[in-house]
Amino acid sequence: MTSAGKVFDLAVIGAGINGAGIARDAALRGLSVIILDKNDMCSGCSAISSRLVHGGLRYLEYGEIPLVYESLHERRYLRLTAPHLVEPLRITIPVYAGAKRGPWLIRLGMLAYDLLSWRKTVPNHDMLSGDEIHAEEPGLKAEGLRAAARYYDAQVEFAERLVLENLLAAKAAGARIRMHCEVTRIAVEDGAVVSLAYDDPDGNEQVVGVKAVVNAAGPWVDRVLDVAPSRTQRLIGGTKGSHIIVGSFDGAPRDAFYVEAEADGRPFFIIPWYDQYLIGTTDIRYDEDLDHIRASGAEVDYLLSETNRVFPQAGLTRADIHYAYAGVRPLPYKEAGPESAITRRHIIKVNKDIASGLLSIVGGKLTTYRSLAEQTIDKLDKLQRLDLPPCRTRDTDLPGAWGIDRARDALRALDTLSEAGVARLLRVYGGRAAAIAELASANRDLAGALDPHGRVLAAEVVFTLREEFALTLTDILFRRMMIGFDADQGRSLYAAIADIAAAEAGWTPQHKLQQLDALNEYAQSLRVE
Repeated sequence: MTSAGKVFDLAVIGAGINGAGIARDAALRGLSVIILDKNDMCSGCSAISSRLVHGGLRYLEYGEIPLVYESLHERRYLRLTAPHLVEPLRITIPVYAGAKRGPWLIRLGMLAYDLLSWRKTVPNHDMLSGDEIHAEEPGLKAEGLRAAARYYDAQVEFAERLVLENLLAAKAAGARIRMHCEVTRIAVEDGAVVSLAYDDPDGNEQVVGVKAVVNAAGPWVDRVLDVAPSRTQRLIGGTKGSHIIVGSFDGAPRDAFYVEAEADGRPFFIIPWYDQYLIGTTDIRYDEDLDHIRASGAEVDYLLSETNRVFPQAGLTRADIHYAYAGVRPLPYKEAGPESAITRRHIIKVNKDIASGLLSIVGGKLTTYRSLAEQTIDKLDKLQRLDLPPCRTRDTDLPGAWGIDRARDALRALDTLSEAGVARLLRVYGGRAAAIAELASANRDLAGALDPHGRVLAAEVVFTLREEFALTLTDILFRRMMIGFDADQGRSLYAAIADIAAAEAGWTPQHKLQQLDALNEYAQSLRVE
């Protein structure tokens, strides 16, 4: 079945941060765009990061100065265009006797970081003595503590929402968004891509004409190329990264910490996140099943052990872990060498060995998605001689950046949310929360809070289905409302949310039960045994 004979200028495969950014950039420049993902948006690599918008201090060690420079300036742009999602984060690096990186090396790195981030929106670094940092963070291990560096980067608490707002902006510019649609065939005629086929959420095959395809499927890039003719080269050789999430613990830090692991010298983060602590990450070569990845027992024990070493009062065990997440970084394939030395720069691969009009994205970082998108569309413009207008995303705000005060007033006027609930909705939806308040005001059945603490509004469920491309309960809880990442994974609200979603979407009782089963299975997959 052909989708109404429509021929798109560009099809983007993969609705992670890179794909969403590319779709937005292309649509804003006037191209007709369709973006597809076999699952939901931000359900792969983009969701398994440390949720930082950062320059990549560690990349200085490997001489990737241009990447650090690019990242630091992209951090600035995101702070200006998405301040509701990207906030400053102070990070401390403790320096211990015998560490691989001593105080002078850390200081040089800090100076370079400050220099490369001129015109930044955060303060410069400072250096503290061991006594000074221990006075401020008394839970920190004191033995051998020589000094500490303190600097600023930024945090995107909900990477899912950053991806979503790029998709919303793409849609507003005319793009067609298709989630839970797996591409099954890329057709080539006379050496050029001409169409692609995909299965829609109901299992029906759809075919659309395309003039170009950008394969932004992250770790699945090679799998997507398998549905095109004549693939000859492996592009992805990813590494696995895992994080654990715990509650506050004895001696827990006020700031984020970037710590050198004793076991292997690899830096890892301990970050205050979503009223919890996010600890990670690992970096392990991975060639197994991409669709069912879990944090291994060895990775979990490594992160617990290193955290307990640096914060001796913590005494964290597996029982303290609320949940964990793991995934694969879509790094360039490299047969040998240390995982940490594999470049984090993105590569825009022109797949001319397969067909003209086909490009694949290898690598990339959450921080640099916007510049990657700009470079991708610039390259497509040059290859196809499109004569497109310049990129507009550097200073174009994302949809939720405006109207925060108006949204706060509208939410308070409902008189059903606590102040914590109002703050939560602003934290998740930004200024777009005003539309949720309007929906609740128009339908009093949706104006009530779903929880006894007044944090979650019934209207959110309907809003995500109508306005945010959600199709399943897992989409709603984990990638729209974000309560799936509460300490209890929002389990007490599953039934109530399912009832509202079923009424809105017209689900049969059997389908609602299937959705609940799938939601519980997904939540359980994040638990540590």
